[in-house]
Amino acid sequence: MNNVDGISIFRVKICQLDYHSMLKIISTEIKNNEQKIFTYATANSLNLIYNNKKLSEIFNQFDYVHPDGVGVYLASKILYGKEGLSEKITGSDFYPLLINNAIKNNWKIFLFGDTEETLKKAIEKNHDLKICGTQNGFNYDDEDVIKKINGAGSQILIVGLGCPKQEIWITENKDKLDANIILAVGDGIKIFAGTKKRGGRVFQAVGLEWLVRLVNNPLMMWQRYLIGIPLFLYRVIKFKYFNKK
Repeated sequence: MNNVDGISIFRVKICQLDYHSMLKIISTEIKNNEQKIFTYATANSLNLIYNNKKLSEIFNQFDYVHPDGVGVYLASKILYGKEGLSEKITGSDFYPLLINNAIKNNWKIFLFGDTEETLKKAIEKNHDLKICGTQNGFNYDDEDVIKKINGAGSQILIVGLGCPKQEIWITENKDKLDANIILAVGDGIKIFAGTKKRGGRVFQAVGLEWLVRLVNNPLMMWQRYLIGIPLFLYRVIKFKYFNKK
């Protein structure tokens, strides 16, 4: 699939990538007119994968699974020590870099996911970005969406349908799509729109942005974080001592 080093957590290969290497891969594949598919691994997505062999197989169909967040970084250190991930990266920090590089290189981007309101704000916020088309993530037909994406001539397809819906959609439809880069982003389209609430730099630096999201949306996020984070750490420790990596 790729020649990038990585580690395995819950039977999913997570690549040793940083922001620069991700941008380099994207640039190379667009220049070579090749296709690569990306998704991310968070504590939440790995919790979903833990007892779901089919989902782990879907993730392993991706060319690149990049780490996302402090939870996966810490898990890599627990499982692999010094051979774990070299740094903490997040999609929320990567997408602005992608936007800047897309503007610089005149790349055409299609946004698929989130709401019509968010997509409209993404267009309004990024005047210099070539957003060649959009499609909301709640009311669509697969065949129509694929025709729309291919007809727009998009080089980068951003898919924000949430995990695991977006991963399933990408793996089922990638061979029908002309885009060079297909990138699963979860709620990352909100970064394009400037509507995602993030913690301050201190919260970002110490990996506590999840706490800000919990405070801002406790009804939706309490189970993911208050139950999900301890469960993930327990599973990582259990996996270290009782399972093969």
